[in-house]
Amino acid sequence: MPRVLVRYGLIPQVARYDVPDDLVDEVVRGSTVVVATDRGLETGDVLELLPLSLTGDHESSGQIVRLASDEDRRRQNDQLAAARSIFDDWAQRIDDWSLQLELIDIEQTLDDEPQLILYVLNDQNAETTRLALLAAAGGHGIVTVQPVSADGIVHGAGGGGCGSGGCGCEH
Repeated sequence: MPRVLVRYGLIPQVARYDVPDDLVDEVVRGSTVVVATDRGLETGDVLELLPLSLTGDHESSGQIVRLASDEDRRRQNDQLAAARSIFDDWAQRIDDWSLQLELIDIEQTLDDEPQLILYVLNDQNAETTRLALLAAAGGHGIVTVQPVSADGIVHGAGGGGCGSGGCGCEH
């Protein structure tokens, strides 16, 4: 099965995805696709078609779900606008909860019940988990707290996402 590199997220991440047989002729460099990430359904851009010689030892993150439709693009744009409108509210919550985090961006997944992704300038630690727990306790839906450093996404045991199992709770 062909494999491609896909870049997704406002703070970009790159992962390998398999191309389903019915999309082999349509997925090319620059295609916008929908992929299932650990956070939910997200749009991404195909960066590179990987030759078979470079795919053998590297695990795939999954399979491309579909080419992004006009509806996917419209929904993503609507969600980005909505995220911009709630940024100040979330920054204020973080301040009110006395968390040692700096909110730098917000986005949502394309799922039927979108997951809110809060990008914070911090390491993966108790503060990111606490934010996820306080968000869940406050009835703010499924929230993933994604730490970011000057080098990009901070990887760890999940993104601190309460509701997705990333915070260590039993939700």
